Amino acid sequence: MSFDPKEQHRRSTRLAGYDYRESGAYFVTVCAAHKRPVFGHIENGAMRCNPYGSIVIEEWARTETLRANVVLDEFVVMPNHFHAIVIFKHNGDTNVGAQRAAPLQGATPNNVAAQSLGAVVCAFKSAVTRRINAHRSERGLAPVVVWQRNYYERIIRDETELNQTRRYIFENPQNWDTDAEHP
Repeated sequence: MSFDPKEQHRRSTRLAGYDYRESGAYFVTVCAAHKRPVFGHIENGAMRCNPYGSIVIEEWARTETLRANVVLDEFVVMPNHFHAIVIFKHNGDTNVGAQRAAPLQGATPNNVAAQSLGAVVCAFKSAVTRRINAHRSERGLAPVVVWQRNYYERIIRDETELNQTRRYIFENPQNWDTDAEHP
């Protein structure tokens, strides 16, 4: 069977016409490839990271130092996924509720604009993958695909939703047995 782009294309989960470079808060979930538990395990309601999970934490922390417009909020590494709140601030703007913006301009062919949420997630996933595969190489192991394609995001619209999302992330390890991402 040959590839037919009219029949076999991936639909974007992004909000059409929204500029993901805008000031605001975003809830992001990134899943491990095949949702394999590669970052550690849950023990007594707490996440216990292995070396790969520690790499995820370290690279996420670097995100804020590399990007002046990004503030990291609550996050958690889970056995097979990662949740985070990312806040974009421009020119001192502290508005948490995301704003409607003009259509995306100057995007790359895959619609990842510089300094956008997509660019942040892409750089994070790349850095984690490079470090995990370097760690594996040092041990004589073959490289692996770390992340599944793409990521999930939700625009956080107000303080109430921000606080609910923070609570969800904080409680995620305690609720692992009922988590939709739990195998």
